[in-house]
Order: sequence, then C-alpha cells, then structure tokens
Amino acid sequence: MDNNNTANSGVTAARPETAGAVVHEIDDFDLEAFACVASRFGQDRYGYVVTPNVDHLVRYHEDSEFRRLYKAASYVLLDSRFACHLFRIVKGIRLPVCTGADLTKALLSDVVEPSDRVVLLGASDEQAEHLASRYGLRNVRHFNPPMGFIKNPTAVEDCLQFVESASPFRFCFLAVGCPQQEIIAERLLQRGTVRGLALCVGASLNFLTGAEPRAPKWVQHCGFEWMFRLIQNPKRMAYRYFVRGSRIFLHVWRARVVQRRAGADRQSATVDASN
Repeated sequence: MDNNNTANSGVTAARPETAGAVVHEIDDFDLEAFACVASRFGQDRYGYVVTPNVDHLVRYHEDSEFRRLYKAASYVLLDSRFACHLFRIVKGIRLPVCTGADLTKALLSDVVEPSDRVVLLGASDEQAEHLASRYGLRNVRHFNPPMGFIKNPTAVEDCLQFVESASPFRFCFLAVGCPQQEIIAERLLQRGTVRGLALCVGASLNFLTGAEPRAPKWVQHCGFEWMFRLIQNPKRMAYRYFVRGSRIFLHVWRARVVQRRAGADRQSATVDASN
C-alpha cells in the first residue's frame, strides 16, 4: 500500500454512515494469519495497524476524529474477546481476535530477525533493554516521550522525527496509549517519509516485560481480561469499564459491522451485519 492510499484500497466499500449507524470495518485475521501478513509487509511502503478494544470502540462511536484515524489504518484487528462475544450475540457475526499483546509477542518471537530494525515508541529504557535481550535484537531504536506529550506540538514533532530517523524499519511498536499512538501513526502516514509497518499496541510492552501482569489464559478466552485489569488497578480502570465502557452495549446495537475478508489482495467480499 502506498503512503497516499487508505486502508480500504482493494476492499469492497461500506455504505456511507447514516444517522445513528456508525460503520465498523474489522479485518478477518486471527493471530496466525496476521503474523504471516506482517512478516511479508516489507520496508518499501508504510502502513499502520490499530487494535480496537471496547474502550476504543466507544471512542470510535463518539469521536469523528478518532474514526478518521481508524479509517486511515491499513489493518483493523479486534483486540477484545469481550467485544467478540458481544458482536456475536448482538449482530450475529463471528469475528476473529488478534490482540495487540499476542501479536507483539508473536512478531518478536517468530518473525523478527536479530538484525532487523525494530522501533519502540513508549516504554522505559529498562523495558527496551529487556526486550532486546530477551529476543536477541541487535538493532532496536527506542524513544519514550514525556507524559502528556500529545498536547505539546514540540514533543509530538520529536516523536515523529525520531520514527522518521529510524526508517526504514521492520516494525515500529507504538505503545503510548490511545489515541496518542493512533495520532502518531496517522501523522507519519500524512508526512509520507517512513517505510515499514507500525503497530498501535497499547500496554503490550508492559505485559511482555512484566511491568504489568496479564490475565491468565483462561480468563482471556472467557472475555474477562478487563475484570482482571480492574482488580489490579481499580482506581484507574473503574471509570473506563463501568461508566465509559458500559456505553458499548448501546453503540453496538446501533452499529453496522463490516467484516473485511482476509486475502492476498484484500479484494474478496465483505460480510455486513446490521440490525
């Protein structure tokens, strides 16, 4: 995909949004399938991956600017098993799950070669060193912007220039939280100078380095990882899950969901689920 193309190149276009019906386009990739796609992406073009969880889906419904960031993404991978269950019950559509944390681990473990350039935006210096040592990476470029950087144009420019200076790269892991990471990813697209695949992966680097515990596998598969995180950090997560997150039920009921079929050229048909 060239820099000037959007994520929908070669994909059957969804119908325009109508009043009260926001369109979700989500790619039909599980972890194994997308790891193969990412491994072949190369370094002669740029694209970015977004990984929506419930909080992101709520933001997508309520913020038109955030929708714009998602629509410019090359790939949209469902990060939430809870949302997966909800889409199945409410819309009758089965979507695969490919979490940012699992994808990050799979790419670092099974795809990245020791000499490949890997860019990390976010995480501490200690975490970057830990990842380099754990996965035998010899060409890591790391930058951790200050808290609240997205409100400071100079700090944002520093981030953009850092990633551009590290281009071309195999992968760039953007781990600075939502919507900061999506903003950076889209601005890199607009500037048109970087090459490689960027992934908006949130807390994934924290999970991989042990800075933040992740729910046991059985909890993840039941769709209750959010509850595990709530128990770990109730002060931070209570509003996100109980107040903001509860709005997902109304939003999903009103939404249109378009499942973009996986394929070599992304030109196969979509499946549309709507009430």
